[in-house]
Amino acid sequence: MTRLATRDAYGALTEPNTIRIERLLPGPVDRVWAYLTDSEKRRKWLAAGEMELRVGAPFELVWRNDELSSRKEPKVNDFPDEQRMHSRITEVDPPRRLSFTWEGSGDVTMELTPLGDEVLLTVTHRSLPDRDTLIMVAAGWHMHLDTLADRAAGAEPQPFWSGWRRLREEYDARLPA
Repeated sequence: MTRLATRDAYGALTEPNTIRIERLLPGPVDRVWAYLTDSEKRRKWLAAGEMELRVGAPFELVWRNDELSSRKEPKVNDFPDEQRMHSRITEVDPPRRLSFTWEGSGDVTMELTPLGDEVLLTVTHRSLPDRDTLIMVAAGWHMHLDTLADRAAGAEPQPFWSGWRRLREEYDARLPA
């Protein structure tokens, strides 16, 4: 297994404006697929939003990062309590692959690979518009995927904002200028 498949792994640049990050999660694959596609499950680690699993179907993601952990902390001042983003499904192959547009900041593909009792989740975020967005998105995916790993394992996730701030600084130092 590669280092990227561990819970605390960093994302890697696969192209100048593309980040890929992986997490090894407890299976089975249908359970992990539900965390990606079911609004109620997805809101516990990423963002809520009903999703029709059909190519071309629009949907809206609704982030409330303050609600991802029961441990409260101050949020980052620049961010509102709730963020919304319009998206559109570009590919769906249940329970293996889901791709969608991410308004204003590229395209996302989530791939699931069963590995025995576990599932490798690979998130690839392409066409990020600039380095600042790339760093913010990399830190965000890292923190959200850590939250998913905790939820899938039945553990309480760490508070989002302090982890995101730390990871933003680390990705800034890790990714080329």
